[in-house]
Amino acid sequence: MLIETRPSPQIPLRSVNQDFIQVDDIHKSFGDLEVLKGVTFSATQNQVVSLIGSSGSGKSTVLRCINLLEIPERGEIIIDGQPLPLSAPNASGRVITNRKALRDIRAKIGMVFQSFNLWSHLTVLQNVIEGPVQVLGQNRKEAIERADALLERVGIFDKRDTYPAKLSGGQQQRAAIARTLAMDPKVILFDEPTSALDPEMIGEVLAVMRDLADEGRSMIVVTHEMDFAREVSDKVVFLDKGIVGEEGPPAKLFSNPGTENCRQFLQRIT
Repeated sequence: MLIETRPSPQIPLRSVNQDFIQVDDIHKSFGDLEVLKGVTFSATQNQVVSLIGSSGSGKSTVLRCINLLEIPERGEIIIDGQPLPLSAPNASGRVITNRKALRDIRAKIGMVFQSFNLWSHLTVLQNVIEGPVQVLGQNRKEAIERADALLERVGIFDKRDTYPAKLSGGQQQRAAIARTLAMDPKVILFDEPTSALDPEMIGEVLAVMRDLADEGRSMIVVTHEMDFAREVSDKVVFLDKGIVGEEGPPAKLFSNPGTENCRQFLQRIT
């Protein structure tokens, strides 16, 4: 069932301003497996960028490096003008050099995982208000009012007092999106948000994401939903075996891919 969502009454214009996120030549290996081999791309504020590519091409690893859930061995990532606080590359591995700077940067980034990552011992409402109250120091009453508005927006206000185990996959993912929005991030990273859902529930989540795109939310989305990437994205980045194989506006990339690997990938998946 598709969830009808109402656009925000104040919809900012999509802007083509300075890069909000810059990913420059990042490399990441797990043991002997080199997953990222020099990935470079950028995203401006109020832009939707979709990362597409075959499984194992490095899409999710890129997102985890942007949020420093994984530390790239080489390369630089700049968020809103601030480089991620990492030591210089060396044989013993890079480390985080400034925890406060990392907290400041992470406050600007929300992340929605494919496996929801809700706290199972908290109700939906408690999940949504936990971050604003405990991390941002919001007044509990104000946090609840904000959470109720967000749950109404994503179509699960009636589940506010329900525990995650009693929700469908689509409802859990919409709760996770509401929890992310409650932190008011400047950009949201979506890591294959529909991959764990039954087919009939995918539309529920995509409807919410389309609404966020319509209001000008900055989003980087790892997805296998090609219709979403084609219709909603401002830019599509095709990752191919750990590098950027091609990038550009969706109309061009989907209708006339410039590389043979991208053309073959689109033929297989569409």
